[in-house]
Amino acid sequence: MTSAAPETREGGRVALVTGASSGIGLAVARALSEDGVHVVLTARSADRLAAAARALPGTSTVLPADVSAAGTGTRLVDATLAELGRLDVLVANAGVYVQGDVWENDPAEIAQLINTNVTGVMGVVSAALPAMIERGCGDVMVTSSVSGHQAIPWEPVYSASKHALQSFVHGVRQQLIGTGVRIMSVAPGVVLNDLWAVADEDQVSDGVAAGTGMRSEDVADAVCFMLTRPRHVTVRDLVLLPTNQPI
Repeated sequence: MTSAAPETREGGRVALVTGASSGIGLAVARALSEDGVHVVLTARSADRLAAAARALPGTSTVLPADVSAAGTGTRLVDATLAELGRLDVLVANAGVYVQGDVWENDPAEIAQLINTNVTGVMGVVSAALPAMIERGCGDVMVTSSVSGHQAIPWEPVYSASKHALQSFVHGVRQQLIGTGVRIMSVAPGVVLNDLWAVADEDQVSDGVAAGTGMRSEDVADAVCFMLTRPRHVTVRDLVLLPTNQPI
Protein backbone atom coordinates (compact mmCIF):
# COMPACT_ATOMS: atom_id res chain seq x y z
CA MET A 1 0.00 0.00 0.00
CA THR A 2 1.30 3.44 -0.89
CA SER A 3 0.17 6.67 0.69
CA ALA A 4 1.44 9.70 2.51
CA ALA A 5 3.86 9.09 5.37
CA PRO A 6 2.05 8.31 8.64
CA GLU A 7 1.70 11.05 11.21
CA THR A 8 2.43 10.72 14.91
CA ARG A 9 0.32 8.36 16.99
CA GLU A 10 -1.68 11.28 18.34
CA GLY A 11 -2.57 12.50 14.87
CA GLY A 12 -1.95 9.33 12.87
CA ARG A 13 -4.52 7.36 10.98
CA VAL A 14 -6.71 4.78 12.69
CA ALA A 15 -8.52 1.85 11.06
CA LEU A 16 -11.11 -0.47 12.59
CA VAL A 17 -11.17 -3.91 10.93
CA THR A 18 -13.89 -6.44 11.76
CA GLY A 19 -13.27 -10.13 11.20
CA ALA A 20 -9.59 -9.33 11.64
CA SER A 21 -8.36 -12.57 13.19
CA SER A 22 -7.93 -14.45 9.90
CA GLY A 23 -8.41 -14.41 6.14
CA ILE A 24 -9.13 -11.18 4.31
CA GLY A 25 -9.53 -9.16 7.51
CA LEU A 26 -6.12 -10.15 8.81
CA ALA A 27 -4.48 -9.53 5.43
CA VAL A 28 -6.02 -6.04 5.23
CA ALA A 29 -5.01 -5.30 8.83
CA ARG A 30 -1.44 -6.31 8.04
CA ALA A 31 -1.32 -4.14 4.91
CA LEU A 32 -2.67 -1.12 6.78
CA SER A 33 -0.25 -1.70 9.64
CA GLU A 34 2.66 -1.85 7.21
CA ASP A 35 1.58 1.58 6.01
CA GLY A 36 1.77 3.06 9.50
CA VAL A 37 -1.93 2.92 10.35
CA HIS A 38 -2.90 2.08 13.93
CA VAL A 39 -5.23 -0.89 13.50
CA VAL A 40 -8.08 -1.78 15.82
CA LEU A 41 -8.70 -5.48 15.35
CA THR A 42 -11.98 -7.10 16.26
CA ALA A 43 -13.38 -10.62 15.94
CA ARG A 44 -14.98 -13.16 18.25
CA SER A 45 -11.84 -15.02 19.33
CA ALA A 46 -9.69 -13.09 21.81
CA ASP A 47 -6.84 -15.59 21.49
CA ARG A 48 -6.71 -15.39 17.70
CA LEU A 49 -6.93 -11.61 17.81
CA ALA A 50 -4.02 -11.44 20.23
CA ALA A 51 -1.94 -13.63 17.94
CA ALA A 52 -2.89 -11.49 14.95
CA ALA A 53 -1.91 -8.30 16.77
CA ARG A 54 1.48 -9.75 17.70
CA ALA A 55 2.14 -10.50 14.04
CA LEU A 56 1.50 -6.92 12.89
CA PRO A 57 4.51 -4.65 12.26
CA GLY A 58 2.87 -1.59 13.79
CA THR A 59 0.73 -0.56 16.73
CA SER A 60 -2.69 -2.06 17.28
CA THR A 61 -5.62 -2.38 19.65
CA VAL A 62 -7.55 -5.60 20.24
CA LEU A 63 -11.31 -5.48 20.88
CA PRO A 64 -12.90 -8.95 20.95
CA ALA A 65 -16.55 -8.72 19.90
CA ASP A 66 -19.31 -10.45 17.95
CA VAL A 67 -20.71 -8.05 15.36
CA SER A 68 -23.93 -10.08 15.16
CA ALA A 69 -24.85 -9.01 18.71
CA ALA A 70 -27.05 -5.94 19.03
CA GLY A 71 -25.17 -2.73 19.78
CA THR A 72 -21.73 -4.14 19.01
CA GLY A 73 -21.01 -1.64 16.23
CA THR A 74 -21.67 1.30 18.55
CA ARG A 75 -19.52 -0.19 21.32
CA LEU A 76 -16.61 -0.80 18.93
CA VAL A 77 -16.69 2.70 17.47
CA ASP A 78 -17.13 4.35 20.87
CA ALA A 79 -14.18 2.41 22.27
CA THR A 80 -12.01 3.31 19.28
CA LEU A 81 -12.82 7.01 19.54
CA ALA A 82 -12.37 7.03 23.30
CA GLU A 83 -8.92 5.46 23.16
CA LEU A 84 -7.55 6.88 19.91
CA GLY A 85 -9.57 10.01 19.28
CA ARG A 86 -10.39 9.35 15.65
CA LEU A 87 -11.47 6.79 13.07
CA ASP A 88 -10.24 7.20 9.51
CA VAL A 89 -10.98 3.82 7.96
CA LEU A 90 -13.60 1.19 8.69
CA VAL A 91 -13.21 -2.21 7.05
CA ALA A 92 -16.51 -4.04 7.62
CA ASN A 93 -15.28 -7.50 6.80
CA ALA A 94 -16.73 -9.94 9.35
CA GLY A 95 -18.87 -12.60 7.71
CA VAL A 96 -19.97 -16.22 7.87
CA TYR A 97 -20.86 -18.69 5.14
CA VAL A 98 -23.80 -21.00 4.49
CA GLN A 99 -24.12 -23.07 1.33
CA GLY A 100 -26.36 -25.78 -0.06
CA ASP A 101 -30.05 -26.15 -0.88
CA VAL A 102 -32.01 -23.64 1.16
CA TRP A 103 -34.58 -26.22 2.31
CA GLU A 104 -31.74 -28.17 3.91
CA ASN A 105 -30.16 -25.17 5.67
CA ASP A 106 -30.55 -24.85 9.42
CA PRO A 107 -32.81 -21.84 10.13
CA ALA A 108 -30.55 -20.91 13.05
CA GLU A 109 -27.55 -20.78 10.71
CA ILE A 110 -29.50 -18.61 8.28
CA ALA A 111 -30.40 -16.21 11.09
CA GLN A 112 -26.79 -16.09 12.27
CA LEU A 113 -25.60 -15.34 8.74
CA ILE A 114 -28.05 -12.47 8.29
CA ASN A 115 -27.20 -11.06 11.72
CA THR A 116 -23.48 -11.15 10.90
CA ASN A 117 -23.28 -10.43 7.19
CA VAL A 118 -26.06 -7.85 6.95
CA THR A 119 -27.21 -6.49 10.31
CA GLY A 120 -23.71 -6.56 11.76
CA VAL A 121 -22.25 -4.67 8.81
CA MET A 122 -25.03 -2.09 8.83
CA GLY A 123 -24.61 -1.61 12.57
CA VAL A 124 -20.89 -0.90 12.54
CA VAL A 125 -21.11 1.29 9.43
CA SER A 126 -23.95 3.41 10.83
CA ALA A 127 -22.01 3.77 14.09
CA ALA A 128 -18.82 4.89 12.35
CA LEU A 129 -20.31 7.45 9.99
CA PRO A 130 -21.21 10.33 12.39
CA ALA A 131 -17.59 10.86 13.50
CA MET A 132 -16.35 10.66 9.92
CA ILE A 133 -18.99 13.09 8.69
CA GLU A 134 -18.15 15.52 11.50
CA ARG A 135 -14.48 15.47 10.43
CA GLY A 136 -15.43 15.72 6.76
CA CYS A 137 -13.26 12.77 5.80
CA GLY A 138 -13.18 8.99 6.11
CA ASP A 139 -13.40 5.72 4.23
CA VAL A 140 -15.71 2.77 4.72
CA MET A 141 -14.80 -0.48 2.98
CA VAL A 142 -17.34 -3.32 2.92
CA THR A 143 -16.30 -6.86 2.03
CA SER A 144 -18.94 -8.12 -0.37
CA SER A 145 -18.64 -10.98 -2.88
CA VAL A 146 -19.10 -11.72 -6.54
CA SER A 147 -22.25 -13.49 -5.31
CA GLY A 148 -23.57 -10.04 -4.45
CA HIS A 149 -23.48 -9.22 -8.17
CA GLN A 150 -25.12 -12.41 -9.44
CA ALA A 151 -27.17 -15.18 -7.88
CA ILE A 152 -25.05 -18.23 -7.10
CA PRO A 153 -27.14 -21.43 -7.03
CA TRP A 154 -24.99 -23.34 -4.53
CA GLU A 155 -25.12 -20.53 -1.93
CA PRO A 156 -28.43 -18.65 -2.24
CA VAL A 157 -28.53 -17.54 1.41
CA TYR A 158 -24.97 -16.20 1.33
CA SER A 159 -25.65 -14.64 -2.07
CA ALA A 160 -28.76 -12.91 -0.76
CA SER A 161 -26.78 -11.40 2.11
CA LYS A 162 -24.20 -9.99 -0.28
CA HIS A 163 -26.90 -8.60 -2.59
CA ALA A 164 -28.22 -6.76 0.46
CA LEU A 165 -24.78 -5.29 1.10
CA GLN A 166 -24.47 -4.10 -2.48
CA SER A 167 -27.77 -2.24 -2.20
CA PHE A 168 -26.72 -0.83 1.16
CA VAL A 169 -23.38 0.46 -0.13
CA HIS A 170 -24.94 2.04 -3.21
CA GLY A 171 -27.66 3.79 -1.22
CA VAL A 172 -25.37 5.03 1.55
CA ARG A 173 -22.85 6.32 -1.00
CA GLN A 174 -25.52 8.63 -2.39
CA GLN A 175 -26.46 9.77 1.12
CA LEU A 176 -22.80 10.65 1.76
CA ILE A 177 -22.39 12.90 -1.29
CA GLY A 178 -20.92 16.21 -0.17
CA THR A 179 -19.72 14.93 3.23
CA GLY A 180 -16.16 14.00 2.22
CA VAL A 181 -16.75 10.40 3.33
CA ARG A 182 -16.44 7.50 0.88
CA ILE A 183 -18.04 4.05 1.03
CA MET A 184 -16.91 1.23 -1.24
CA SER A 185 -17.21 -2.51 -1.62
CA VAL A 186 -14.74 -5.16 -2.73
CA ALA A 187 -16.34 -8.29 -4.17
CA PRO A 188 -13.99 -11.27 -4.46
CA GLY A 189 -14.61 -14.67 -5.95
CA VAL A 190 -12.98 -17.74 -4.43
CA VAL A 191 -10.46 -16.78 -1.76
CA LEU A 192 -8.58 -19.74 -0.36
CA ASN A 193 -8.85 -19.15 3.37
CA ASP A 194 -10.82 -20.17 6.46
CA LEU A 195 -14.18 -19.19 4.95
CA TRP A 196 -13.67 -21.92 2.33
CA ALA A 197 -12.23 -24.28 4.97
CA VAL A 198 -8.79 -24.07 3.35
CA ALA A 199 -6.00 -23.81 5.89
CA ASP A 200 -3.26 -25.88 4.26
CA GLU A 201 -0.69 -23.75 2.43
CA ASP A 202 -0.16 -26.46 -0.19
CA GLN A 203 -3.86 -26.30 -1.08
CA VAL A 204 -3.66 -22.54 -1.34
CA SER A 205 -0.57 -22.67 -3.54
CA ASP A 206 -2.15 -25.30 -5.79
CA GLY A 207 -5.32 -23.27 -6.22
CA VAL A 208 -3.38 -20.10 -6.97
CA ALA A 209 -1.18 -21.91 -9.48
CA ALA A 210 -4.28 -23.33 -11.19
CA GLY A 211 -5.96 -19.92 -11.25
CA THR A 212 -9.00 -21.30 -9.42
CA GLY A 213 -8.51 -19.37 -6.19
CA MET A 214 -6.87 -16.28 -4.73
CA ARG A 215 -4.98 -15.47 -1.55
CA SER A 216 -6.38 -13.16 1.08
CA GLU A 217 -3.43 -10.89 0.32
CA ASP A 218 -4.70 -10.47 -3.24
CA VAL A 219 -7.90 -8.98 -1.88
CA ALA A 220 -5.95 -6.82 0.58
CA ASP A 221 -3.97 -5.40 -2.34
CA ALA A 222 -7.23 -4.46 -4.06
CA VAL A 223 -8.56 -2.85 -0.89
CA CYS A 224 -5.39 -0.80 -0.53
CA PHE A 225 -5.68 0.35 -4.13
CA MET A 226 -9.24 1.54 -3.49
CA LEU A 227 -8.36 3.31 -0.26
CA THR A 228 -5.45 5.20 -1.79
CA ARG A 229 -7.29 6.75 -4.73
CA PRO A 230 -7.40 10.57 -4.68
CA ARG A 231 -10.24 11.92 -2.56
CA HIS A 232 -12.19 13.00 -5.64
CA VAL A 233 -12.33 9.35 -6.83
CA THR A 234 -14.49 6.57 -5.38
CA VAL A 235 -14.08 3.00 -6.59
CA ARG A 236 -17.64 2.09 -5.72
CA ASP A 237 -17.35 -1.62 -6.57
CA LEU A 238 -14.39 -3.80 -7.42
CA VAL A 239 -15.03 -7.42 -8.46
CA LEU A 240 -11.95 -9.58 -8.12
CA LEU A 241 -11.92 -13.12 -9.54
CA PRO A 242 -9.42 -15.93 -9.92
CA THR A 243 -8.56 -16.02 -13.61
CA ASN A 244 -10.00 -19.50 -14.09
CA GLN A 245 -13.06 -19.34 -11.85
CA PRO A 246 -15.94 -20.53 -14.09
CA ILE A 247 -18.51 -17.95 -13.10
